[in-house]
Formats: sequence, structure tokens, C-alpha cells
Amino acid sequence: MSEPPLHVLLIDDNAVRASVIEGGLREAGHQRVTVVSQMRHLLRQIVEADPDVIFIDLENPNRDVLEQMFQVSRSVHRPVVMFVDQSDKAATEAAIDAGVSAYVVNGLRKERVKPILDMAISRFNAFHRLREELDRTKQALEDRKCIDKAKGILMRSKGISEEEAYALLRRTAMNESRRVADVARSLVTAAKLLG
Repeated sequence: MSEPPLHVLLIDDNAVRASVIEGGLREAGHQRVTVVSQMRHLLRQIVEADPDVIFIDLENPNRDVLEQMFQVSRSVHRPVVMFVDQSDKAATEAAIDAGVSAYVVNGLRKERVKPILDMAISRFNAFHRLREELDRTKQALEDRKCIDKAKGILMRSKGISEEEAYALLRRTAMNESRRVADVARSLVTAAKLLG
């Protein structure tokens, strides 16, 4: 079973430049291309289009336009390819911080569109996997801290060992079909209320 075709949203207020990228996308086999030329209410237009990938082409962006595009990149959680004619170190760093998957300076040529798109999707997916792994690691650390606090509360209030405290947390979690960390969190919250 083949994957559904990618829906590419192309944002460009210049029809000639937009046609170059659109032509490159279509030649690369991407037929679902939506072109947005109106920059007002951009985020709403993006949400309504619900694209898989966003291409933004800016001729000579000023700081306000760049910041608006970076806000879009932070908000939509999609691969974003940004073409600009000129850039500086600060703009490049801001693009990276905003999560832009590919920031291409002075590189608008039809034959480059497909490799840039492929690289942007790969980079976005790799970054997304790293973000998920980081989030899982942070959650595991928070869970561990909470479980340690709950064990301390049980050890003090019941006069039991650390192993017995953990066994009690685990048994309670199993009986209530909950995670040990969730039981620990409830105990810590209750102890704050009672303490």
C-alpha cells in the first residue's frame, strides 16, 4: 500500500518565484501543492490547509517578516523549508531556533527543490524523534523524583524501609491499575495538603 501524496503548502507573495518552486515540486512528483500569496492571517491559512510540508519563499525579509515566519514554524509542527535571498548569522540562528527544517539562502532553482524537500523532511523527522526521546527522558526523571519523595513520606509516616515503601507504592499501583509514578504523585500532593 503506497503512502498518500504529500500536501505541500507554498507561501510566496511573488507569483513568478512561486511558479519556479511549484514547477520543481510538480516535476518531483508532488501534485498536491497549494499556493498562498496573501500574508495576512497566515497561521489561520496554514491550519486550514493542513499541509504535510511548508515551503516559504521570502525575497528580502525584514526582521518582522522573519519573526512572523519563525512563529509559524514554532506553531505548526511540520517540516518548514524557508528560501531567502539574503541572510546574516543572526537570522540563520533564529531560523534554527525556530525549528526551520531547511533554511536556504540564495538557492532558488527548480532542480534543487526535490533534494531540499527530502532533506527537510528527514531533518524534521530526526529532530522530532530527538524531541520525543528528550520528553520521555524528562518525564522519567520527574517520575523518579516523585517516587523518591513518596518513598520518603511513607518511610517517615509508617516507619518502614525504602524497599518496603516502594513495594507499597507498587502494590497500590497494581491494585488501582495505575502507574507507580501516578500513585506517588497523588501521595506527594496529599502530603502537601495535610502537611
